[in-house]
Amino acid sequence: MIRLDAERVEVAAEWEAVQDLYLERGWSDGLPVVPPTPERVEAMLAASGLSPQSVVAELPPNWGQATVERLAINAVMAGCRPEYLPVIVAAVAALSDPAFNCYAIQATTHPGAPLLIINGPIRAALGLNGGSGAYGPGWRANATIGRAVRLALLNIGGAYPGVGDMSTQGAPSKYTYCVAENEEENPWQPLHVERGFQREQSTVTVLAGEPPHNINDHTGRSAGEILTIIAGAMAVTGANNAYTGGETLLALGPEHAATIARDGMSKDDVREWLNRHARIPLERYTEDTMLERFGRIPDGPVPMVNAPEDLAIIVLGGPGKHSSWIPTFGGTTRSVTREIGQGA
Repeated sequence: MIRLDAERVEVAAEWEAVQDLYLERGWSDGLPVVPPTPERVEAMLAASGLSPQSVVAELPPNWGQATVERLAINAVMAGCRPEYLPVIVAAVAALSDPAFNCYAIQATTHPGAPLLIINGPIRAALGLNGGSGAYGPGWRANATIGRAVRLALLNIGGAYPGVGDMSTQGAPSKYTYCVAENEEENPWQPLHVERGFQREQSTVTVLAGEPPHNINDHTGRSAGEILTIIAGAMAVTGANNAYTGGETLLALGPEHAATIARDGMSKDDVREWLNRHARIPLERYTEDTMLERFGRIPDGPVPMVNAPEDLAIIVLGGPGKHSSWIPTFGGTTRSVTREIGQGA
């Protein structure tokens, strides 16, 4: 027996039968799911201490009610441990903040997906990875927490490819997209402390990002040299931010971050530097594009960082002189941070 919300469905015990049922009914992301038996769902709910019928959010485009019970069902399907559920609840609550603009993110032709950035002591408690390969495979907490949020967006929100989700090409980040910040190698304040939380609080930040764009700089010996390469990587016309502005994310590898900080630069110094240097020359646009997007021909190169609040900065990854930049859906979405474990 498996469970979908209040409905219980009898199905043959064979693994293949369960997978076939979920694919036929459109309840799966295409990967095998863990059957959400009543026992598994109840264990997930019991460990969370949350009220099953509490409504965390209404998820577009179908505006389905994301109750704690429904989130628990999707968390079981994704392969989560019960102790992961409070992270998922906080992430879905953040998605419902109007600043995030979840309806647009769900329905757009853009390939954006909610990136979850976890901060605070819960990173170690759950075994979340913010070091080598943080965006990639090998870490159950990262993989299944991100996947559970995506399954909720599919099964509760109705964002099925080509129906509710109109992303032209999609993205692998639409399976799962979850990292922990590498706070231990961050020479500045971590993201959640910058946003007013205490270091000992645990938070999740959601940001509507594209897959990471790699930034390779093995020769830079100073902040200026490294930031020159970063500026070049960010100044591209293919990103929505080149037209609509808005917030983006710079995920500095620990080695790049250490060099920049060693030269006395703060995060705000980095933002100011990139405002001046991460600019797109007008000759990279067509005249028709500029008139369509800006309504005029700009006076000079277009900045990718218009204001300090338009660039979030974290430290992520392990050894190696690589960083990454994550463009977003653009000027109509902002990242949102919520504390984990405040109930629902």
